[in-house]
Amino acid sequence: QLQLVESGGGLVQPGGSLRLSCAASGFTLDYYAIGWFRQAPGKEREGVSCISSSGGSTNYADSVKGRFTISRDNAKNTVYLQMNSLKPEDTAVYYCAAVYGSSCKGEYDYWGQGTQVTVSS
Repeated sequence: QLQLVESGGGLVQPGGSLRLSCAASGFTLDYYAIGWFRQAPGKEREGVSCISSSGGSTNYADSVKGRFTISRDNAKNTVYLQMNSLKPEDTAVYYCAAVYGSSCKGEYDYWGQGTQVTVSS
């Protein structure tokens, strides 16, 4: 079964940190760019960050630049999203997704089930 599984979400106070993981099973992430997306209640899904298949190219939404860092460990078939200086407006369900090829552009082939991140005091 081909799937992506996110983990690492939870409740954190403003200013705190979390690290999300996106693990693939049934296929290798080596040939896929991976994106992180989020959706807050009542809002549309938005792209947060993406990393190319080689890891050599990354991009971030303006709202998270300087606070979030995306990385990948192809040996572990896992992509990470390190989130620092979290704000209440970062509260959302976070999803990872895989698109075949080196670039983050295109239609994503696989999606995870999501992990909840709640930033609140």
